[in-house]
Amino acid sequence: MGRQDLDERAAQLRTAGVPFVRARVVLARRPTSARAGDEAIVHADGSIEGFVGGTCAESTVRVQSLRLLGRPEPLLLRIVPDDGVGRGDGDGHEDGAAEPAGTLTVHNPCLSGGALEIFLDPVVPAPLVLVHGDGPVAQALRQVTEAAGYRCAEAAAQTVPGADAVVVASHGRDETAVLAAAIEAGVGYIGLIASRRRGAAVLAEIAAARPDLAEQLRQRVDTPAGLDLGARTAGEIAVSVLAAIVHSRAHPPARINFAGADETAPNVNGGTEVNDLSRAGIHSGGGDTRADETAPNVNGGTEVADFARAGEVDPREDQGRGRGEAVDPVCGMTVATVPASERAEYDGRTVWFCGPGCRNAFLADPTRYPES
Repeated sequence: MGRQDLDERAAQLRTAGVPFVRARVVLARRPTSARAGDEAIVHADGSIEGFVGGTCAESTVRVQSLRLLGRPEPLLLRIVPDDGVGRGDGDGHEDGAAEPAGTLTVHNPCLSGGALEIFLDPVVPAPLVLVHGDGPVAQALRQVTEAAGYRCAEAAAQTVPGADAVVVASHGRDETAVLAAAIEAGVGYIGLIASRRRGAAVLAEIAAARPDLAEQLRQRVDTPAGLDLGARTAGEIAVSVLAAIVHSRAHPPARINFAGADETAPNVNGGTEVNDLSRAGIHSGGGDTRADETAPNVNGGTEVADFARAGEVDPREDQGRGRGEAVDPVCGMTVATVPASERAEYDGRTVWFCGPGCRNAFLADPTRYPES
């Protein structure tokens, strides 16, 4: 895949709101199969398009790239041969010296003697906030979220998956379907603009129709929505809701377990009333003239599935969440436990490898590697 093809692919992924890492070789010391200027795209499922080196170097690029998607800061990755001091650890620091900020040196025992420096540039889309409604608070919320650098779109039940936050501000119109969809999708922040009394009534209505969501509704839906800033006007309420969204991203709740409430996080307000609309002078029933409209796909009509190959996980589903790692028992490298990595079943469990060479060596005589 040439650079122009990678540029076009990267543009497609940006348009679709899909996170990825752009990797580019900036220095190659022979012997190595990669050359300066070689590039690749690393997807959130660990698959790689393009070329930045052989299987061992690619494995290191994969695991470090997936880490960057959780904390999107560029990294200069140095992959050097094992210096003979122990086994390559996949996270090793050269000679134990402190590394400059933004750099990481990894000792790779699989390399044939060359060295690579690869610049990893994570491209993570801005948080997506879906707002349902067209009243004063909804309009103000769209303005403040976009001013904060977030993406903002109209919410409907079919557009909830992939959102970082969903706020319902439709004053009684089509609220229940959007809230239920947000709960089922595990959205990080879910807010309902309503008085305490009406908010409780809306949640009770959903719980009556969907008893399986009753506990999650109580734990996850922030109503009245927003942090307690003493907000009164529509603009102030919008700011308080944005503050709650920022807080939820800095302190993400545990992932919902629909079998029980043990993994759910408490309401971000700790049960404190925030934005009673009667105090703000905004009353239920005002303003949404588009209640019957169906919102467009948040990707502008382009589905992520268009870009995914068979067997891939929707890359947005794991955005920002930790991914598993394992140690190759043959060479000691850290390996990402994703479908794109080499693996084998042995003694009733999965063993992961940096590449086919280590996998073949292990399968030839597993007893040589007791740490496995």
